[in-house]
Amino acid sequence: MANAHALEEEEEEGEGHEAVEEIQRVIESVAQFGQYRKTQRKECHNLVRRFKLMLPIVEELRDIPEPFHENGIVWLKKLRDALLFAKELLRLCSQGSKILLAMETEAYMIKFQGVYEKLSQAFEDVPCEELGISDEVREQIELMHTQLKRARRRTDTQDMELAMDMMVVLSGDEQRSADSAIIERLAKKLELQRVEDLKIETLAIKQLADERKGQQVDSTKKIIGLLNKLKRIAGMEETSVLDDPVLPRVLVKSISLVIPHEFLCPITLEIMTDPVIIASGQTYERESIVKWFESKHNTCPKTRQTLDHLQLAPNCALKSIIEEWCEKNHFKLPKKFKSSSQNNGPIINIQEIPPLVESLSSIHLEEQRRAVEKIRMLSKESPENRILVAEHGGIPPLIQILSYPDSKIQEHAVTALLNLSIDEKNKRLISKEGAIPAIIEVLENGSIVAKENSAACLFSLSMLDENKELVGLSNGIPPLVKLLRNGTVRGKKDAITALFNLSLNHANKSRAISAGIVAPLLQLLKDTKTNMIDEALSILLLLSSISEGRQEIGQLSFIETLVEFIKDGTPKNKECAASVLLELCTNNYSYILAALQYGVYEHLIQIKGSGTNRAQRKANALLDLISRSEQI
Repeated sequence: MANAHALEEEEEEGEGHEAVEEIQRVIESVAQFGQYRKTQRKECHNLVRRFKLMLPIVEELRDIPEPFHENGIVWLKKLRDALLFAKELLRLCSQGSKILLAMETEAYMIKFQGVYEKLSQAFEDVPCEELGISDEVREQIELMHTQLKRARRRTDTQDMELAMDMMVVLSGDEQRSADSAIIERLAKKLELQRVEDLKIETLAIKQLADERKGQQVDSTKKIIGLLNKLKRIAGMEETSVLDDPVLPRVLVKSISLVIPHEFLCPITLEIMTDPVIIASGQTYERESIVKWFESKHNTCPKTRQTLDHLQLAPNCALKSIIEEWCEKNHFKLPKKFKSSSQNNGPIINIQEIPPLVESLSSIHLEEQRRAVEKIRMLSKESPENRILVAEHGGIPPLIQILSYPDSKIQEHAVTALLNLSIDEKNKRLISKEGAIPAIIEVLENGSIVAKENSAACLFSLSMLDENKELVGLSNGIPPLVKLLRNGTVRGKKDAITALFNLSLNHANKSRAISAGIVAPLLQLLKDTKTNMIDEALSILLLLSSISEGRQEIGQLSFIETLVEFIKDGTPKNKECAASVLLELCTNNYSYILAALQYGVYEHLIQIKGSGTNRAQRKANALLDLISRSEQI
């Protein structure tokens, strides 16, 4: 009996560290996935970044002596299960069909929210006391929990152009769906332009069809149809996919490409481009281990042992193996613009950018014009250049140049700021330097191209919540509405995307209505050539959440227009129109009667059976409202 009890205790003692090791393996294995599909790449990178932030917590857990408290083991298993759930989603976004992932963008957004829900719950009640976790790591856990809760609530806006192009191509309308411009645009957005990529996508679709086992036949046929259109553009032979023999083994390897564990830096969990060996015999990415040493550490990050010296030795053998593996597997190494081993590409701009920034403040107008045009081009080329321009103080003089009467300089400057604002840190720098009023001035008085790029720049900056408010307070909404009303097609697109983002801020909804946004939005619903129906309906949905908005748009003619889209629109049109109608009807019984008079009931029944998931939910809610109204 005593032996059995001792054996049970021994098993419990090993259980804690076993769970910790499993958690670490899951975190490290995620870093081995190849490149994520473009449609979910941002969400994947955000999730992987949160995985990496958990490493210091795992390191602390590894040092906790056995036996673990029972509550601690329960929590570790809960965290492990949440991480495994997240890992599976990341795997799908790394290896799944690009076409499927683009078709089901919203469904995958919901899956990401589910992942954050599980992770947030795992970090909600961490038994820090029982586990003996230090105060420093407790703070990290609390911060992680706060970030996960915030991520759970956040929803990114879709690429509306991609969504619209997908709907057109999959609509079944052969004349519209065969538009070569749309197919070429999709090929670029989905990164399916190369023959090799299309072959890998073919295998992914074949595997998808096998997994579906004859279910969802219509969806599978649409995916294959689009694949063949993309192949036609690339000059490849069209195939039935389902009847194809198994593809070569090399492609099977490509689709499930896993970066070997030993190629990853233990600090960043990213593939190494400049591996070096330290005194403990461990290998790290040079840049990462140098930062570690500069932070006053004299230990090995992995083994924790104190080092005899801090000298670095290049691991030439491993570097050669990594480069050979990358070439064999068509894997592009990330560019390191500070690496001494690169003699071309972005490194030349380290010397080029400082004098260009200096020339922005020149007393010679022609020198300024050349400098700002060059910075515009460089800031478009690469993320490294955007960082370099900001680090060398290029943002303040670019903002000053915005007020110049020279229209070409003004155009180059606002476009350079647009390019720089792609970097998240630069967004904050640009707004902190007071750029928003100056950009609005260009939006009001600049050239056609300058106005369009100013609108795009305001959209980019307004990705930060504090800038949404600032643009509204700086009277930036009226000129955007003016561009929406009178601009070119491109100008209208830039204006409507900026206005949608700004209207996510509650105060800006009233400002947009006061600026007269409703009239041009209703005009876009009539003008099908601009292809901005979904964007217009999306903004009208936001505006209908406030009383002024409902009063402005709730005319009988608009209710009729919504019913027409619910009847004859694209799947996305129907979804957006049903959403707006639901918002209006929820707040006003008379709109329900008007919609019924225009025959909405039978169209909602159709959507309930064959619409998109979101459209079905809205249709059900509307039918429920109608049912309740009949009982009153």
